[in-house]
Amino acid sequence: MRYNHLMLMNLAVAVLGIFTFLFLFWKRLKEDYAGEIIFRSASYILVGVTAGWVVAVNFSPGWFFWASAAGGILGLSFAILRFRVKFYETLEAFIISLLPWLALVFLKDSGVRSSFSSFLAFCAILIMLFISYYLDTHYKGFTWYRSGKIGFAGLAVAVIFFLIRTAIAMTKVTMISFVGRGEAVISGITALAGFLLLFNLARIKK
Repeated sequence: MRYNHLMLMNLAVAVLGIFTFLFLFWKRLKEDYAGEIIFRSASYILVGVTAGWVVAVNFSPGWFFWASAAGGILGLSFAILRFRVKFYETLEAFIISLLPWLALVFLKDSGVRSSFSSFLAFCAILIMLFISYYLDTHYKGFTWYRSGKIGFAGLAVAVIFFLIRTAIAMTKVTMISFVGRGEAVISGITALAGFLLLFNLARIKK
């Protein structure tokens, strides 16, 4: 009975997460691209996320977050090459659109396992969403952000997110998406990569 209940919860989170991702991804790109391109790009990302998750679940469940993220990035890369969509703009849509889905995963885990750390992660992602909204509506007013290009909000939130993961991983707190001692290194490298992309974006001429 409990197994069936858990399966239903996982299915509900997956369905709600996918629909939320599709809506936000479409909303952020609909002014620049046709609906067909947006949803086909999103389908590549979702296939990649799903493939990564399936591989992780069957071979190394602890890596589900990173495997899903890697699959999503591969799908995103394929979409960028296939449809010639703008890199930074589409990457930002990818990052921000995935946050609510990830928040639902942590919220579900906090309820199923009575995990306080997962609940804190859920709250942190909600804060990230508010930060992304604020940055998205104000970044053009930042005098030091010379390029004024789209992509700042998504990359800034990603850097903050992975810096937080790095800091938490260096403590003894555990989460369902952590892979052990290597988590701090992986998250730190990812945060650095995001910062370098953000730095490059800021230098692009208008």
